[in-house]
Amino acid sequence: MSRKNENQCDLIMFGALGDLAQRKLFPALYQLDAANLLAPKTRILALARQDYDTDSAREKLKQKLEEHIKAAELDDSVMSRFLSRIDYQQLDFSATNDYVSLREWRKGGGGALIVYMATPPSIYGMIARNLRETECIDTATRVVVEKPIGHDLDSSYEINDQLAEVFNENQLFRIDHYLGKETVQNLIALRFANNLFATQWNQNHISHVEITVAESVGIEGRWGYFDKAGQMRDMIQNHLLQLLCLIAMDPPSDLSADSIRDEKVKVLKALRPITPDLVETHLVRGQYTAGTANGRPVPGYLEEEDAVRGSTTETFVALKAEISNWRWSGVPFYIRTGKRMPEKLSQIIIHFKPAPHYIFDPDQKHLANNKLIIRLQPDEGMSLQILTKDQGLHKGMRLRQGPLELTFSETFNQERIPDAYERLLWEAMKGNQYLFVRRDEVEYAWKWVDQVISNWEEHASPPKRYAAGTWGPVASIALITRDGRSWYEDA
Repeated sequence: MSRKNENQCDLIMFGALGDLAQRKLFPALYQLDAANLLAPKTRILALARQDYDTDSAREKLKQKLEEHIKAAELDDSVMSRFLSRIDYQQLDFSATNDYVSLREWRKGGGGALIVYMATPPSIYGMIARNLRETECIDTATRVVVEKPIGHDLDSSYEINDQLAEVFNENQLFRIDHYLGKETVQNLIALRFANNLFATQWNQNHISHVEITVAESVGIEGRWGYFDKAGQMRDMIQNHLLQLLCLIAMDPPSDLSADSIRDEKVKVLKALRPITPDLVETHLVRGQYTAGTANGRPVPGYLEEEDAVRGSTTETFVALKAEISNWRWSGVPFYIRTGKRMPEKLSQIIIHFKPAPHYIFDPDQKHLANNKLIIRLQPDEGMSLQILTKDQGLHKGMRLRQGPLELTFSETFNQERIPDAYERLLWEAMKGNQYLFVRRDEVEYAWKWVDQVISNWEEHASPPKRYAAGTWGPVASIALITRDGRSWYEDA
């Protein structure tokens, strides 16, 4: 990301002094400026409820940038240039008349207007209506909103309807930051640019798929929010179903936003419901108890700050998802995600079926499946596990398993891989929607998740306990071993 961008824009950011903006959004904008991707006259208007003037707001943002960006990536001249782009206004988001000042600020700039709502989704509609009432926006305005949109299907309808009263769908950029990761984007190139994989990507050649998103942290002071959401709403609906769609979708007709999103919607519509009779065999919920993380003791979920005793909210989910279509008939997708696990890890593992006739040492037959490992974090890259002959005259035809490795930072000689928010902000500035989520994607995902939650609340037992620092409840191992398989790290 080094070429010059001459697409001037004005960016208005609601919630500019919140955690998301200071930890992710402003560092991403700084990196875009450092890469010379912000046009010289691009401006940023930071909006929040706190009583600051522009100079004091810039100083606060400077401190946060220095906290969240590596020292080696900070440059005084870039910092000065970037901060000079930022104006600050105190704003009561509910006071319509206060928005007139935004219209006045806009008169001093030009180019596309991007509105970023780094706020709770419950006030998206209010902000949108106030922008319309004060004539701050037009049909060319782009609006970036954070997921999750709602906490169930009905609330997502309500929020999306409020946004649709003011904006057309082609103006809305719903962010899922997982879609901005370099490796996630590479799924499309990997699958559809390489006939080696394109011809093998179906039930004839793939036995099963694993998707794991593990977090080593706990609640991090967000107990009140998380307890209302749980891991199913917070991670499965919000991120992991998007990964599943990119793995499972059919080839799009082209790389346009709607062509890609049309294929993802087909996958969501084909997801087999986890009905009451499948809850016990296809779903495991867990909740962490006290344990260790990074060699130190940590409390259990119910002992965290502000915890309410007796909560049955899940901090871990493992499930077996099935897609009812020709491509994936009989291929299970094993999905798991949890907090307080042994390490921070996001990876997808494609397990290919073994050759139809095995002629090597019977004791090594368990090695015969090729695996494609796609790492999203911590070190983005891909690894294809293949079998070769072990070296040495005395080894005969003994096999050994080894990787064909692609680590992005090493292969492309990059000191750093751009953060997902850098990519997503850059695409929003260019007006490209292909990395953003369309309304029907959100709603089909909620429809599937809602039925899962409804069925487990009615038919399942409370969450299984697992010690912090482990890979989840023992029942999650049984979920996959009853099919004669194992999670990758247990294999």
